[in-house]
Amino acid sequence: MTRVAVLDADKCKPKHCNRLCHRFCPIVRTHIEAIRFENNKPVIVESLCTGCGICIKKCPFNAISIVNLPDELDKDCSHRFGPNTFKLFRLPTPSPSMVLGLLGQNGIGKTTTLKILSGEVKLNLGNYENPPEWSEIVQHFRGSTLQDYFQKMGEGKLKVSHKPQYVDRIPKVVSGSVGELLRKVDERGALKKIAEQLELKQIWDRPLEVLSGGELQRVAVAATMCRDSDVYLFDEPSSYLDVKQRLEVARAIRSLKDEQKTIIIAEHDLAIIDYLSDQICVFYGEPGVYGIVSNVHGVRTGINIYLQGYIPDENVRFRKEAIIFHEKPPAVSSGAGETLLKWEKIEKTFKGFKLTAHGGEIRRGEIVGILGPNGIGKTTFIKILAGIEEADDGTKFGETKVSYKPQYISAEYEGTVQMLLMSVAKEEFSSSWYKTEILQPLRVNLLLDRNVTELSGGELQKVAIAACLSRKADLFLVDEPSAYLDVEERLNMARIIRRVAENHNVAAFVVEHDVVTQDFIADNLMVFTGKPGVEGTVYAPTSLRKGMNKFLKVMEVTFRRDPATKRPRVNKEGSKLDKFQKEVGEYYYTRSLPKS
Repeated sequence: MTRVAVLDADKCKPKHCNRLCHRFCPIVRTHIEAIRFENNKPVIVESLCTGCGICIKKCPFNAISIVNLPDELDKDCSHRFGPNTFKLFRLPTPSPSMVLGLLGQNGIGKTTTLKILSGEVKLNLGNYENPPEWSEIVQHFRGSTLQDYFQKMGEGKLKVSHKPQYVDRIPKVVSGSVGELLRKVDERGALKKIAEQLELKQIWDRPLEVLSGGELQRVAVAATMCRDSDVYLFDEPSSYLDVKQRLEVARAIRSLKDEQKTIIIAEHDLAIIDYLSDQICVFYGEPGVYGIVSNVHGVRTGINIYLQGYIPDENVRFRKEAIIFHEKPPAVSSGAGETLLKWEKIEKTFKGFKLTAHGGEIRRGEIVGILGPNGIGKTTFIKILAGIEEADDGTKFGETKVSYKPQYISAEYEGTVQMLLMSVAKEEFSSSWYKTEILQPLRVNLLLDRNVTELSGGELQKVAIAACLSRKADLFLVDEPSAYLDVEERLNMARIIRRVAENHNVAAFVVEHDVVTQDFIADNLMVFTGKPGVEGTVYAPTSLRKGMNKFLKVMEVTFRRDPATKRPRVNKEGSKLDKFQKEVGEYYYTRSLPKS
């Protein structure tokens, strides 16, 4: 067996634990240095470790992970940053004129893979002490597409354009206006067409530091596409974008295929990666410990493998339960009970923007999804219900107990995650229900000892969702809960909100741009229409089928159902099924053409 021992340096605190891992290790007790200390941090010697797991159980900070893997995997190790760090096995094989999608959890190696393929990180085949030369790397991948890829990279003949994951960091390294930046990088002469497609003209003269996350994302995608490269890499190109913008970005990226370019994307929105990709590589393993890249599969097969948690060609199961979606629209009642909240017409006017929300109601046990473009008033509507904003006529909803998770989360709380959740959940925190239904599915139980101010975007999002659902309330208002989360975390989050609504007989409004997540979570929908930044209008909640049809008609996109997992799949534009569904006005649940 190949043993992978990983130490989380952020969690490890030798000064506060009396070095329990070292003291209780059976091998160390026989005077063999299976664990030694360097710079006051433990180093686990994998070749001497027996994998007994005692150090894992003794570590009070859950900083150690030890995993046994088959020996044959060891020859497939692509990269390791150092001792007791994350280990990546295999690499995806890109092909010209094909869009290859990378699908997997956060912390499983997708961003590392893109950095290797971009040349930002030179892969070391697991030998971090004596990294191999390019000739050895090329020899290692002989007989595969990657041989030619790394041959060209080693000779400096491969031009790669890479859009990074964290676009909010761009203003820290680049200054100037949007137009100045894009003109500098326009090597293909395609700037005018790309700027029009991604709607960048209205922000053309704005400096980068004042742009929102969604605007920065579109600028980053445009800058990547403007460069004349052989390979284009996109890391999470849909983050911060609304559904319409996601589809426009997807169409723009797919257009690179026409020029015989190699395109690779890492993405968590299932509908977008399905629409964008021709092939899929599934990443599986244990986040932060090791990641394995599967063989290349067709896009439908690859996504279904990920949802079912089983890879037939490798005979590997990496998830206990398959993820299954609604086969048919939820019934109108959907188990919902008495009316919890009723509202008459709500109007809210800001300088240059007006929101009009027509009357409606939400019932106990019901989850209402909210869809619409950015800047159309979704967050304003939620804030009025939460009592943060006041309607023009002064209407307030003080009688209903509300718990609100904002769209933008800031880590201002001084203290640990455990202290935060205990202050919110109180006596519920120690109950078995709370641990099994909220903490464990969100993997927040692994963060309890961490300071809130130290958390990453995804970790902060999960803690904010847990804190929102921990409060005793009748109505939960959850604004964009899937931001920064991977596919599995998104669907777990959706499951948790649904369980809380059903088990506690409460209701929830969920603002969400990910259509697949909305399909998984919502009973009914509210679709916001109008002109972003100018006016927004919304009517009473309608059924999932009607709401999706209304929304997708505006988007000019049709969905079908996958026969195996029942997940929504975007139809390729102009396909036979796409044309048929538009003709009959069924943009959502129709699965197949009528028999001739």
